[in-house]
Amino acid sequence: MEQRKHYTVVIRETGESYRCQDQESLLSGMARLGRKGIPVGCCGGGCGICKVEMLSGDYASRPMSREHISAGEEAAGVVLACRVYPRSDVTLRVVGKMEKSVFRPRVPDAA
Repeated sequence: MEQRKHYTVVIRETGESYRCQDQESLLSGMARLGRKGIPVGCCGGGCGICKVEMLSGDYASRPMSREHISAGEEAAGVVLACRVYPRSDVTLRVVGKMEKSVFRPRVPDAA
């Protein structure tokens, strides 16, 4: 029986990290652990909510809807987290439709 490998996924905006198996998508690994950081939608590549930019690390991906990810974006590392599987530790940033609602910048307190 082949042993599953586990890799660390870091979400740059929050600094949060979680362990993800090589046989599960980045989104599934996050959801399995009850973590937040990448917006969750349909989990099948149809909604585009979980769009992320891979900043470092190796990964494998399954086909993605060109409605949400262009060939150019995919070549530049912009992918759907529900369609990507880690092959090493990875760092990503959220760039999808929900980015602003998930990561609102903190407004400094008035002096």
